[in-house]
Amino acid sequence: LEGISSKVEALAFSAEEADVIIYVGGITPQLEGEEMKVEVEGFAGGDRTTIELPKDQRAEIAALAALGKPIVYVNMSGSAIGLEPESAVCSAMLQAWYGGEFGGDAIADVLFGDVNPSGKLPLTFYRSDADLPAFEDYSMDGRTYRYFSGSPLWAFGHGLSYSTFVYGKARIEGDELVVPVTNKSAIDGDEIVQAYMKCSADATSESPLRSLRGFARVSVPAGQTVEARIALGDEFFESFDPTTGEMSVLGGSYTILYGPSSDLSTLKALKVKR
Repeated sequence: LEGISSKVEALAFSAEEADVIIYVGGITPQLEGEEMKVEVEGFAGGDRTTIELPKDQRAEIAALAALGKPIVYVNMSGSAIGLEPESAVCSAMLQAWYGGEFGGDAIADVLFGDVNPSGKLPLTFYRSDADLPAFEDYSMDGRTYRYFSGSPLWAFGHGLSYSTFVYGKARIEGDELVVPVTNKSAIDGDEIVQAYMKCSADATSESPLRSLRGFARVSVPAGQTVEARIALGDEFFESFDPTTGEMSVLGGSYTILYGPSSDLSTLKALKVKR
């Protein structure tokens, strides 16, 4: 960390009188991309060689955490960042991606409660480089929520809200999955209900652990229950058939997993036959 210690000390000194610290970090589109002329630690021609947060930012957050004040970390990136130990010392984290011209306004609206967030992660946030196999290996084993058997920092589909949602017991009506969602808070909010499929008929070493097959956004007023409806057509139950090389309904027993993310601890199960 040679060369940045004075910057870290100055940053910590400037934050000593703050009640809450908002730290905006991450990476930029000037670093992250394909076939770019980038010579920066952690990048090779725009490709990332590590998912870890840059060292100078890691040192700055550690110094700010030593002040004992609440830290809200806003992460700017177009891909997943390894955010340990930052996730342990920050009171809140907001994934802001690359927001564009009005990105600052959008971030402020969420942080100050003018907007109740409802977004969900479209990818897995791993804990560190150690979670991922070498990228010279093109196998899907250990990659994405469909094949990763470890414990991610934040799962695919994860996302928090200022509202508190509770999922009831789902049922099947015709060709629809009906999921009751109750807003237990005093704040109106939107929830994105997710439905995953696991097929026992094609259970092989190459079979996904689960696959997202449908989702529905529902607006749930404070204290009320709304039913989300997700179509259960043939496409929901299709799996890869190695004998034909195509996707098809293999038939047999299926498990529908439904909830707020791909994290198994948040999902409820419903067994069906097709």
